[in-house]
Amino acid sequence: MRLRSLLLGGLLALAFAAPQAQAVTYGSPDGSAHPYVGALVAADWLRPGQKDVLCSGTLISPTVYLTAAHCTAYLESLGITQVWVTFDAQFSSNAKLHSGHMYSHPGYPGNEHDSLDIAVVVLDQPVRGITPARLPTAGLFDVMKAAGTLAGQRFTNVGYGGQERVIGAGGPVIGYLDTREVAVSSFSALNDTYLRLSQNQATGDAGTCYGDSGGPQFLGAGAGETNIVVSTTITGDSQCVSTNVDYRLDTPSARTFLAQFVTLP
Repeated sequence: MRLRSLLLGGLLALAFAAPQAQAVTYGSPDGSAHPYVGALVAADWLRPGQKDVLCSGTLISPTVYLTAAHCTAYLESLGITQVWVTFDAQFSSNAKLHSGHMYSHPGYPGNEHDSLDIAVVVLDQPVRGITPARLPTAGLFDVMKAAGTLAGQRFTNVGYGGQERVIGAGGPVIGYLDTREVAVSSFSALNDTYLRLSQNQATGDAGTCYGDSGGPQFLGAGAGETNIVVSTTITGDSQCVSTNVDYRLDTPSARTFLAQFVTLP
């Protein structure tokens, strides 16, 4: 899981990072390029009495924010029911917050074949001034695979997660700036419910880390980028240096869940 502040593989996600670090591993600040990508915020899960960013996600209708079930289920396990979403490029105590209620996939955590790691936050009021991202058509990846267009395909990741690791005396650490950032990954592999992307810097790829969970992969990059969110970040290698594993949104299980909240293409 790429949930913020998770101890995994010997890495402790810290609350602060060196000012020179870049977020969304080897990415860059997003600014206003993806206004429909927001941070999932909750109180008391990291620091008592304070609101903090837990995960990332995407506005897919004026009242529906898409994220990962391991984010919402974690909060529910703590007895937390009140959440907020911000679409500010950087979270702060002055961020504009939109309150809402979480709905995790009822089958989560699923199984190895299909984790059902998908959730939404239904916002109490419509978000104004932001055009939602689009969802993919049914079986989009299967069509691309059959056409031979997946090999070499690039995807744009967006999220509020951790920076690339910094090797210190106590081992590698990952820090946070709570800033929306963007990075590009290339296609690696596909199966029935997961998209796997390369985020190996040696091959020119970047990627995601803890706190980017639930954040989107948009089809294409650069001049060829679309606003179609085809998958969401759910996990990857523990040090955020090689693999980004994402939950497909074009499958029957994902679409059946989403159809309860939005009109599907």
